[in-house]
Amino acid sequence: MKLTRRHWIQGAGALGFTLKCFGKASQPSTPVNFDVPALACDTHTHIFGDPAKFPFWSGRVYTPEPALPDEMASLHKALHLQRVVIVNPSIYGTDNSATLYGMKAYGASARGVAVIDDKTTESQLDAMAEAGVRGIRINLATVNQTDPGVGRTRLQTALDRVKRRNWHVQMYVASSIISGIKDVVMNAPVPVVFDHFGGAETSRGMNQPGWADLLAMVKAGKAWVKISGAYRASSASMTTHGPDYADLAPYAKALIAANPDRIIWGTDWPHPNSNPPAGRKPTELNPVFQIDDGRLMNLLPVWAPDAATRKKILVDNPARLYGY
Repeated sequence: MKLTRRHWIQGAGALGFTLKCFGKASQPSTPVNFDVPALACDTHTHIFGDPAKFPFWSGRVYTPEPALPDEMASLHKALHLQRVVIVNPSIYGTDNSATLYGMKAYGASARGVAVIDDKTTESQLDAMAEAGVRGIRINLATVNQTDPGVGRTRLQTALDRVKRRNWHVQMYVASSIISGIKDVVMNAPVPVVFDHFGGAETSRGMNQPGWADLLAMVKAGKAWVKISGAYRASSASMTTHGPDYADLAPYAKALIAANPDRIIWGTDWPHPNSNPPAGRKPTELNPVFQIDDGRLMNLLPVWAPDAATRKKILVDNPARLYGY
């Protein structure tokens, strides 16, 4: 049965959520203002399914609103995108069922990034590979883990798990961790991909810890970076200065200039807010950000004025990394 928002609300109601709090995940209100090349890919989305069918992890730090495959398909139709990578979000821990459901609903143009642990069996990885999973994610940023030693251990363990499959390892970490793992990345047997500008924050300037090392790894072809989640890296208020994020342009341009063959783009839809306000429990609903993905996508030609470079970022690089 195809899950709809009505089914999500019914399932959430059965688990005791307050139904009046539910909002809808954002849809673009601004048309895309440049020619999007055929087979363009959104490399960073999430699916938040019916909690009765896809239970949330008890250790999560936030509880999101629904974000379903049909809504994601509408988003991509508006943005002229034909391919997608669905990343398993932290709210599900190592249960990848909702991500696999989203991939199946989207079809052959979907790929996935899973979250695993030492209990995940090789046969489970085989099944995920068959479904279109092409990497695993390490998420330290959402839980505010900034110890480089933890990052090194987690990265090395992940590399050992996926190297024979030629998958990649995706990392969502604070930029301060990057210097402590640079040598591991430089010697990694498979690609290492950094989410959301490598955790850079414009408020800390280009001399912030990790930024120079990130650029060096990208230039050497040893690291990939998603120029995604602009509102996570920018110091601009989403309500007063966004969504143009002019302070982020030098960072995006620096990454692209370092090596346009190692840069990919993503929406970060449905824009989860993983930092609940003080006093709100992780089990209480935390609304997603309302981001105009049309305006967000229109930043790409500002960062990459050359159409051939944009084709690399939107089409060629994702095709190579995710095996399209």
